[in-house]
Amino acid sequence: MRDFHDAKLMAKTLREQLAGRNIDLSHSQALELVAAQFGFGDWNILAAKIDAAEPQTNRPRLPSIQPAIPIFRIFSIEKAMEFYRDFLGFQVDWEYWFGNDYPLYCQISRSGMLMHLSEHAGDASPGARVFVPVQGIRHFHAELTEKNYPFMRPGLAQADWGLEVTVTDPFSNRITFCERNSKAG
Repeated sequence: MRDFHDAKLMAKTLREQLAGRNIDLSHSQALELVAAQFGFGDWNILAAKIDAAEPQTNRPRLPSIQPAIPIFRIFSIEKAMEFYRDFLGFQVDWEYWFGNDYPLYCQISRSGMLMHLSEHAGDASPGARVFVPVQGIRHFHAELTEKNYPFMRPGLAQADWGLEVTVTDPFSNRITFCERNSKAG
């Protein structure tokens, strides 16, 4: 069974059938008749519906902006893993070295958050900061507190926009985890 996606084919078939009965109809007239059959005011309205419903394969895709992946500069793989993996609970997804004795570039993740850590000079500036929305901040804070990490005792702070836990890595990069309140949107 045909539907509005087949409108151009239906207009062509209508035109051919009427031509077989010696009735001349232009292509645009046939399109208007098909649009009326589907209950649309004119061909332009039906064409817009078809265009909106069809996959965008032949046209450039509209941008779809995804969450950013912060890159933090690190200077010691051991200290980075102690902080991000052991203390914060991230897992190492992959590690990359351009060759032997080259700096590390890796991806870590936790609960859908991705971060890149890099020993490469120029990839990022030490002392960067990232803001991370979270749910369950009190549980996360308790988890970090129980680990007794000797270099960081993060507090739970109330801000106008929600509850925050801010940590600073061994390279002066800061991460503020925040459970936003309903007023913050």
